[in-house]
Amino acid sequence: MQKREKIRLPIGDNLPNIYLLGFMGTGKTSVGKRLARRLNFTFIDSDSEIERQQATEIKEIFSQYGEAKFRQLEREFIESGHPKNNCVVSCGGGLVCRDDMPELVKSKGVAIVLFSQPNEILERTSKNNRRPLLNVENPLERINELLKERTPYYLRSGVSIATDKDINKTVEHVLRIYLRKIKTKK
Repeated sequence: MQKREKIRLPIGDNLPNIYLLGFMGTGKTSVGKRLARRLNFTFIDSDSEIERQQATEIKEIFSQYGEAKFRQLEREFIESGHPKNNCVVSCGGGLVCRDDMPELVKSKGVAIVLFSQPNEILERTSKNNRRPLLNVENPLERINELLKERTPYYLRSGVSIATDKDINKTVEHVLRIYLRKIKTKK
């Protein structure tokens, strides 16, 4: 049995944020919460924070103001709506899907993109009615359409990893990428 090497965790108040990107249902929140605990960072979910700041749910923002307004709120959140250091930020699935957003996110910290297979995404999201983009007749078809549109943005946004494996292994993988990235930024 191969022994895992111990990961040396960074210590400090000015460590770069980690931005978890990717499609809905890829594990950004689950991985992010575990990662934040491991690093003693603050966990922030961009969608939840936008809901808190706007005092309304995302599905209401979509229905009353449209997707463009929501994307504007996401940009404002990344630009100045959260602490600059020591946070793990789980970003909404479409946050980086505008030409300048991948670079903006990367300028704020370490961006890591989580990927899963469409069927896995459907299984993970099927019981959640708070996903306005999947409230359609054929959600798997919609997932495939959105992935086709969004994958080029995701690939420009950061290091990509698959989340179809054990969550603890995914957290370890993300942590190793983060440590490697912050070491090379010094």
